[in-house]
Amino acid sequence: MPINLLPTRLPKNVQDGIGRSVGGVGITPNMISLFGFGGNLGAAWLIAQDELLWAGLVYLFFSALDLVDGAVARATGLASPFGGVFDAVLDRSSEAIVLAACAWYFAERGEQIQVAMTSAAIFGSIAVSYMRARAEVVGLSMREGLFRRQERVALLTIGLLFNGLTVIVGLLAVLANITALQRFWMLRSGLRD
Repeated sequence: MPINLLPTRLPKNVQDGIGRSVGGVGITPNMISLFGFGGNLGAAWLIAQDELLWAGLVYLFFSALDLVDGAVARATGLASPFGGVFDAVLDRSSEAIVLAACAWYFAERGEQIQVAMTSAAIFGSIAVSYMRARAEVVGLSMREGLFRRQERVALLTIGLLFNGLTVIVGLLAVLANITALQRFWMLRSGLRD
């Protein structure tokens, strides 16, 4: 049975309050998604500059905006299929860019095993999202999984904040790929049913 380590959403009353407050000042959900992506580009740059603590703080803050854009979309009536796709693409791009910056960080130090682990983590994180997208194409919902995006973001943030990037990237590589396989089997079972 899949486990979910972190909530995917804030409580509804908190979401509604944030959505109304932020939407009330004219900020659109797509603006929030784009702002979050820009912030994660900044986190990637900080990683490349060997500023891991600052990178972790920036990554955490701007990744948390992913909890806000949907709330604003619902509160303002601006939820749309395009907005959902735009948000998902920027979320996946943010994660891949930050992990690519980690690979750069390790490569600059000649740590080739860590570069390979980071590449595996990138592959796994993309594969997890791809399995969900393919499930949705055939009409299945797939939000479950051992190690979804919010768990990956939380773990990478811990690695950046507490100078444990090598261990964390290794865990990401293993757990993201296991989750991709888990979703593959869930998709296979769902299609057989």
